[in-house]
Amino acid sequence: MATFSVTHRRRVNNTCALQTLTPTDIAVGQSITVATVGANFDGTFTVISCEPYQLLDVDEQGYLVFDYDTIKLNQVIYEHNGDDLEYEACNGTITWTQTCTWITNQNVLDWLGISPATANDTAFVTVCTDAANALAHRRRRAAGYTDSLTTVPSGDVKLGTIMFAGNLYRMRGSVEYQSFEAYSSGTQPISAMGEILRLWGCNRAQVA
Repeated sequence: MATFSVTHRRRVNNTCALQTLTPTDIAVGQSITVATVGANFDGTFTVISCEPYQLLDVDEQGYLVFDYDTIKLNQVIYEHNGDDLEYEACNGTITWTQTCTWITNQNVLDWLGISPATANDTAFVTVCTDAANALAHRRRRAAGYTDSLTTVPSGDVKLGTIMFAGNLYRMRGSVEYQSFEAYSSGTQPISAMGEILRLWGCNRAQVA
């Protein structure tokens, strides 16, 4: 979860534009929670644009109209009814929570070929699944991909994420796990991190 300070607000034709003090990685289609901005800007919304230009209007077809000569950095735009307001300074926050759900606990258990023996085992599978989802999404984003948080982009990415979660589970209680090196020196690695990165499409010169 990340929280960003809001510096300016604008609304035209029930479309809100907020600027934040610092850059964000918020993308179109993601959910944000706006608080203490006031003037009926607050609530939880889906971002429809992050264009860094002054929002002028919304046309009859519903398309956003921008002034491309006027830069508005760190902007997020969403729909919410209220009176029109010109750009003005304000306070408040935007909270952005990324929750990636590409794989499930059952995917990991199927790959491991086990059934949890205790409630603690079940809870740890959940921890591993959540960690693998978060890291896979973060590594792919750092590599230049723009992925949905809820829909896994491809079968190879899904398998890599499942493998990573399974390896995290098998690491439980261990101090050293050599197959997590990109070029493992272990004689019989379960699955090397290099292979997982290849499945994720990371560590490449550029995104295909």
